[in-house]
Amino acid sequence: MDDVRERVPVLVGGVEIAESAIAAEAQNHPAPDAETAWMAAAKALAIRQLLLAEADRLNIASGGRCDEEGRRLAEDDARIDALLCQEVVVPVANEAEAQRFFHQHRERFASEPLVEAEHILFSASPDDALNYSLAVGDARMAIRELEKDPSCFAALAKSKSACPSKEQGGNLGQIGKGQTVAEFEKALFALSEGELCREPVKSPFGVHVIRAGRRVEGRQLPFEMVEASIREYLEEASYRKAMAQYLSILASQTIIEGVSLPVAEGPLVQ
Repeated sequence: MDDVRERVPVLVGGVEIAESAIAAEAQNHPAPDAETAWMAAAKALAIRQLLLAEADRLNIASGGRCDEEGRRLAEDDARIDALLCQEVVVPVANEAEAQRFFHQHRERFASEPLVEAEHILFSASPDDALNYSLAVGDARMAIRELEKDPSCFAALAKSKSACPSKEQGGNLGQIGKGQTVAEFEKALFALSEGELCREPVKSPFGVHVIRAGRRVEGRQLPFEMVEASIREYLEEASYRKAMAQYLSILASQTIIEGVSLPVAEGPLVQ
């Protein structure tokens, strides 16, 4: 006989949330296992019931509210939206606050450095020890040839590389951080302009011979260019904090069974 787990009923202020509703909601909460998805769904529906009960207490009407794309919200969704607009008010971030954040986190507001890359790929799977070892040997021979005659890079790429870039003499164009595998990136960005990597670079795709081309260093972006995005970020962060505090206050004032929600120990701080 199958072992069916008996679930504890979920009640918010005496209102039970049906298991069928939780099961349906669980589909919207990807998780490593069914129980984690179930609990995430139960919490989401408990919060929804908490907000609807507060909307009832404050006599909040839907008011025919619409979403950002102009589509009319369902009755309960509209009432929750109206409640939050009324009760969770976040001040607009001003220029001084944005300036302060900008100066405290200047590294976030700089363009990434770019390096032109040339490479020759000797294709081999890391799981095939023999072929991978042979690819390393081929790469070492190519490096020795390039050390003797740097001008033969394009010809070597054309004749030996397993990468489509061989049709451009191995030229990959400008590479930014995060655009290629970690092993390739680490080797490339460690090179000076025009420098050949003296050792074969191993990656999941095989073994690379790498030479750096022209390097464009990252530059600091001016405050005026990023002010709007900083203000938006600060306001969003403030809203999330205020929402969490508001929900915890409601939870602390309501008897909740079957699911655990954080409760507030102090007043709402905007």
